Amino acid sequence: MEKEKWIYPYLRRYRWQFILAGFLGTMTILFGAGLMFTSGYLISKAATQPESILMVYVPIVGVRTFGIGRAVLSYAERLTGHSIILKVLSEMRIRLYKIIEPQAFFLRSRFRTGDVLGVLADDIEHLQDFYLKTLFPSLVSIIIYALIIICAGMFSLPFALTLAGLMGLILFIGPLFSFLYTRALNDKLKIGRHQLYYQFTDAVFGISDWIFSGNHSSFIRRNEKQEQQLFLVEARKLSFVNWRDVANQIVLGTIVVMTIAWANGLTMSGEIPSTLIAAFGLVLLSLVESFLPIASAVSETATYHDSLKRLDSIESDKSQVMSSAVVMPDTLSIAQVTLELNKLSFGYHQNEPLLKDVTLKVEQGEKIAIIGRSGSGKSTLLNLIQGALEPTSGEVRINGLNAMNLEPVIPTLMSVLNQKAYLFNTSVLNNIRLGCPEATDDEVYRVARMVQLEGLIETLPKGYQTNMQETGQRFSGGERQRIALARILLQNTPVVILDEPTVGLDPITEIALLNTIFTTLRDKTIIWVTHHLTGVENMGSIIFLDRGKIAMEGSHQQLLESEERYRRLYRLDCPLS
Repeated sequence: MEKEKWIYPYLRRYRWQFILAGFLGTMTILFGAGLMFTSGYLISKAATQPESILMVYVPIVGVRTFGIGRAVLSYAERLTGHSIILKVLSEMRIRLYKIIEPQAFFLRSRFRTGDVLGVLADDIEHLQDFYLKTLFPSLVSIIIYALIIICAGMFSLPFALTLAGLMGLILFIGPLFSFLYTRALNDKLKIGRHQLYYQFTDAVFGISDWIFSGNHSSFIRRNEKQEQQLFLVEARKLSFVNWRDVANQIVLGTIVVMTIAWANGLTMSGEIPSTLIAAFGLVLLSLVESFLPIASAVSETATYHDSLKRLDSIESDKSQVMSSAVVMPDTLSIAQVTLELNKLSFGYHQNEPLLKDVTLKVEQGEKIAIIGRSGSGKSTLLNLIQGALEPTSGEVRINGLNAMNLEPVIPTLMSVLNQKAYLFNTSVLNNIRLGCPEATDDEVYRVARMVQLEGLIETLPKGYQTNMQETGQRFSGGERQRIALARILLQNTPVVILDEPTVGLDPITEIALLNTIFTTLRDKTIIWVTHHLTGVENMGSIIFLDRGKIAMEGSHQQLLESEERYRRLYRLDCPLS
C-alpha cells in the first residue's frame, strides 16, 4: 500500500524518463566494458610488435571513442536521473506539505515531534536514495547480467552457466544475505536514532530547565552512553560490510581468473587469437564490478520501508480526519459560533484526570477568562476546545457538532494569541499578512492601525518593508504581540483564544496591550487563559479551575462580592485596584 502511494505513481508518471535513465546507465557500463576490452586488446597487440602502426590504429581509436563516450554517457545518465529525481522529490514535498499543513496544529496530538521532524528531514531523502542507489543500479545490473550470460552462451553454454552462478553470488545471494543480516542491525539503529531524536527535541524545548536544574551533565552523559551503544551496532554492521566486500572481491577475482583460463583454452584450440585473452578478462572485471554496490543498496531497503510506512501513516491519518469531518455550511460558514463543553473530562492513561466533568457554554461575543494555578488544566482545556486532544469522556461541541470531527475547519473558526508568537525573518508586511495570505496591502495597513502599530512602523527605515530579523529581534515583546494580534484581526475568526499573551511584559506594557486587545476584539468571542488577574474586570465571566474542576464561576463583581478566595487573590495581584 505504501509503495502504491509513494513509489508507483511516480514510476508511471515518469516511466519514459526512467527508461531513458536506465538505458543511459546501461550504455555507460557497456562503454566502460568496451574501453577495457579495447585497452586489453591494444596492450596485447602492441606487445606482439606488429609490423605496422595501422594494426593498432583501430584499437587506439576505439579506446578514445569508448573513453570519451563513457564520460559523456555517464554525465547524461546522471543529469537525466537527477533531473527526474528532483522533479519527483519536488512533487513529494508539495504533497507532504499539503498533507501536514491543514492538520499542523493537530499532528502533535498524534505524532511525537521527533516523528514529524523525521518525516520532514529524512523520509523524503530516503526515497531519493531508493531511486538513485537501489532502483536504477539494480535494473541496470539485471540487464547487464542478462547480456553477459547471452554473450558467454554464444561461445560456451557450460561456461555461461558457471558464470551465471558466480555472478549470481554477487548480484542475488550476497544482497539477500546482506539484507537478512543487516535488517536487525538497521532496526536497532533506527530505534536508537529515533530515541535520540526524541530526547534531542525534548531537550531543546526544555533546555533552560536542564541548565537551571544543574542536571545538564547527566543528560549529556546519558546521550553519550546511548551514542556509544549505537556506535557499537554501527561497528558490527561495518565489520559485516567489510567482510562481505572481501567475499565479493574474491568472487570477482575468481570470475576474472576463470575467464582468462577459459579464453586461454579457446586460444589453444585456435578459436580466438591470443590478443583477446586480456581483453576478455578485463571486460568481465569491468562488467561484474558494476554489481558490487547492489548489496549495500538492497540492505537499506528496510530504511525505505520505514520511511514509506511513516509517510503513509500521516497521510492515512489525514484521510481519517477528512473522512470523519462533518461540514455543515449553514452552521459553520457564518460568524456565529457557540461552544458547549458537556461533562468534559481528560486524563493520560491511568494518571489522575487533569479535567473532571467541566460543563460550560459560550455564546458568540462572550468574554470568558479562565484562571487557576499551574497544572490546574487550563492549557489542556484549550487543546480540547480546539479539537487537538480527544476527551476521555464528555465532548466539546461547536454549533452542535463534535469538535473532533471539525479539525479541518477549526482554524477558520478560532485563532490563538499565545505567550510568544513566532515572527519570521521577513518584512513587517509579510509577517502580518500571514494571518490571511490573500489580504491586500490596504487591509494589512488597516489592522496595523487598529493595533496601534502605524506610528511605530512609520519610524522604521523601510516602513512596512523593514525586515523583522530572526524571531522578530528588532522589536520589543509588546510590539511583537501587537503584530501577532494584527495577524489575528486579518484572519478574522469569530473566536479568539488568548493563551497568556502578556507573560513577560512589564505592567505598563501589559495594561496597554490588554486595552488594545479588548478594544480590537470587542465583537469577537474571547477565551482568555491567564494566571494574572490584571484586566479580568473587562471579561463577562470568570472561571476558576482548581485540580481540574470549576471551583468558582461568575462575573468579576459577583466573585468579589461572594468569594473570599477570589477577593484575596485579586488584591494580591492588583493591589492598587
